[in-house]
Amino acid sequence: MRIFTLHMVLALAWAAIAGNFSLLNISVGFIFGLLAIWLVREQVGASSYFRLAIRIASLSLLFVYELILSTFKVALMVIKPKLDFKPGIIAFPLTVKTDLEITLLANLITLTPGTLSVDVSDDRKTLYVHAIDATEPDAIITDIATGFEKKVIEVFE
Repeated sequence: MRIFTLHMVLALAWAAIAGNFSLLNISVGFIFGLLAIWLVREQVGASSYFRLAIRIASLSLLFVYELILSTFKVALMVIKPKLDFKPGIIAFPLTVKTDLEITLLANLITLTPGTLSVDVSDDRKTLYVHAIDATEPDAIITDIATGFEKKVIEVFE
């Protein structure tokens, strides 16, 4: 957390020196701050900060990929003349444990077109997901487990 605070201070210092606090300028400062911290990572103990940043970037890229892919699939379903899909609710067994991990996973699923997180069981071991096409529930469970859930676990380990 100390390294992240330093990173934010460096980004804001960049904006202050430039005299422009626009989102673009702060983003540039954030990138330059990241570069500055990377240069002195061993002296400030920031190695784990960069591993976490890579994991978060990996999760973000997976989300963008799934978002584009799901949008395309749903668009194809909608423009087909024959609606040959079967909506349904799938019980997804959770590997994630904490409330934060479950919430992040549920939100990632909900933000992806064609799926919606409906509920979490009382024992927090099952997430109920509505899928617009639930003809292959095992494939959906495998996709979530090897995709979003795996990346969420990596971020929080």
